[in-house]
Amino acid sequence: MKCNELTIILFFTLFFYNANAQDFKLGKVSIEELQQKVHPKDTAAVAAILFKKGETSFEYSNDAGFTVVTKVAVRIKIYKKEGYDWANQEIHFRIGSSKESVVISDAVTYNLVAGKIEKTKLKSEGAFQENINKYWDKKKITMPNVKVGSVIEYEYNVKSSNVGSLRDWNFQTSVPVNYSEYKTFVPEYFIYNSQFKGFITPKITSERNNKQIFLNKKEKECDICPSLNTNTKFDYIETKTTYLAENLPAIKEEAFVNNINNYVASLEQELSMTHYPNEPMKPFSSDWNAVVKTIYDYEDFGPELNKTSYFEADIKPIIAGLDTPEEKITALLNYVKTIVKWNDYYGYSCNDGVKKAYKDKTGNVAEINLMLTAMLRYAGLIANPVLVSTRSNGIAIFPNRTAFNYVIAAVETPNGLILLDASDAFSIPNVLPFRALNWEGRLIRKDGTSEEVDLMPKIASNNTVMMNYTVDANGQVSGKLRRQRTDHNAMIFRKNIDNIKDDTYLEKLENDNEKIEIKEYSRVNEKELKLPVTETFSFSGSNLCEGIGGKIYINPMLFLTEEQNPFKQENREYPIDYGFPFIDKYSINIQIPDGYKVETIPVPTVLNMQDNLGSFKFMTNLSEKTIQLVITNQINTPIISSEYYSMLKEYYQGMITKENEKIVLTKI
Repeated sequence: MKCNELTIILFFTLFFYNANAQDFKLGKVSIEELQQKVHPKDTAAVAAILFKKGETSFEYSNDAGFTVVTKVAVRIKIYKKEGYDWANQEIHFRIGSSKESVVISDAVTYNLVAGKIEKTKLKSEGAFQENINKYWDKKKITMPNVKVGSVIEYEYNVKSSNVGSLRDWNFQTSVPVNYSEYKTFVPEYFIYNSQFKGFITPKITSERNNKQIFLNKKEKECDICPSLNTNTKFDYIETKTTYLAENLPAIKEEAFVNNINNYVASLEQELSMTHYPNEPMKPFSSDWNAVVKTIYDYEDFGPELNKTSYFEADIKPIIAGLDTPEEKITALLNYVKTIVKWNDYYGYSCNDGVKKAYKDKTGNVAEINLMLTAMLRYAGLIANPVLVSTRSNGIAIFPNRTAFNYVIAAVETPNGLILLDASDAFSIPNVLPFRALNWEGRLIRKDGTSEEVDLMPKIASNNTVMMNYTVDANGQVSGKLRRQRTDHNAMIFRKNIDNIKDDTYLEKLENDNEKIEIKEYSRVNEKELKLPVTETFSFSGSNLCEGIGGKIYINPMLFLTEEQNPFKQENREYPIDYGFPFIDKYSINIQIPDGYKVETIPVPTVLNMQDNLGSFKFMTNLSEKTIQLVITNQINTPIISSEYYSMLKEYYQGMITKENEKIVLTKI
């Protein structure tokens, strides 16, 4: 190849590279971007992130030490009205001891008007701050003049004194992302664990550069120098790491996902150790044992378990005369649930301490369940706390202190662990609230050792329905239904009806079930948590079956029929998470009217999933004027791997097709 040809190629390569690079700067919106009607790779997308660029660096001052600064710039395209929500943005930041500050700038909406680009800047009334809770605030912006076709841009800076964990970086979101770039500039004094989630891994490059820190005053103590050092300058190595991902598809919600953020392509970074000059390395979260030891040694965790004087006199009469561990566990669990109410705050650390929570009769999750653990130990049981990440917090996969945001109690028995959560009014031993059913927790013993704890239930929760109804010659249906729920099904039901007036509940029950009319409603064992909760009622309806051409068409399950397959995607990469195994069983007796006979009845069917994951049975029997059906849907495991998705989707489609088959009655 001739030299001048090579020069021309290099010129155009550099030209296009620089042109593309300029596209990823705020203020450089193009007419082509504004003219674009649909996303080129996802025509259904309501919006798309054209680019998202961020960088995290460290600043040093004598007074504050190291401060973490994160700067993010974003450009978003709106394709449809349903994408207007993307014009509303919010940034969460810490308040309190690990205080952070947020500044939003360069927020502009771009529109194409008469072939020219029109800019509308965000005004002060479009930005405001809200408190979330005692730990978090958020800044919000509502972009102006947003239309279909608009492009919006904004930038924000977050300053934080918390070097323990850097802000997560999500490469993926619920809309397509064309370009996502994140850079970190980390001094050699900090070593972070970097972990990726999701099914897409970015390209990673790194380089090391020499840097310097200049001190404002001599002979001033700082966190990287000896107290008597008089140097005004420090040389150190900074590692620059670049993470780049392009053309990321939208992450789509579907049925039975515990938390879609578990599967979003993202980066998490937590401090593993520090290594300051002339000091040994200080580990924080290099592995799970280091993590739990760090947590156990916190003043607001381990020492709280040793406090017992505040409750001893009160619980002595409660456990007196109780012989078995099960009796003591139930008595103390119920006592704590009665005496201390949850204030809706998560956390594995106590806010005000167990003694104050006991006195004030209210506390966060840690105060309640560490208190319960201490009482169980006082009663002679082998009890320990179990660190948990709630479903909303994500799965605790990687060793880090922020992986957990919750704690429960566990009692070791010859038959295995008994898991307890006194923060939920409707919990019983080994029936945890749904929020805590999130794969695995981490049990911590007094000696600092730890082990994984399977949080997922093994016993199926039942939903058993007995329904008898009669169809008259006019297609009017009247009958009686009895439904019994156990374990987690019962817990969820009790929570849903808590503090709900009967009239309000019955109105909703009628509206949710084809607007039937309900009479003679009753409920038993609502407060007896270890017993199945049962509701019984009579019902009638005029629109539950169809009369066409002298024939009556009946959907045998009436208002209990599943009508749509919850699994709609062609493929699925993340597991199916039910939370707990279950058995739905329906025993139905149908009386047909005089002068009619059965022309068609669904044939019996059995569907079995491989590896004993579940089964569906649809059994029918005709005896004179009575049609009998027994229908069972049984899922044997709380979590099903995505490799079974196609089979599961087909299973549900077969079940729904069968449930929607009609019984046809014709005149004799």
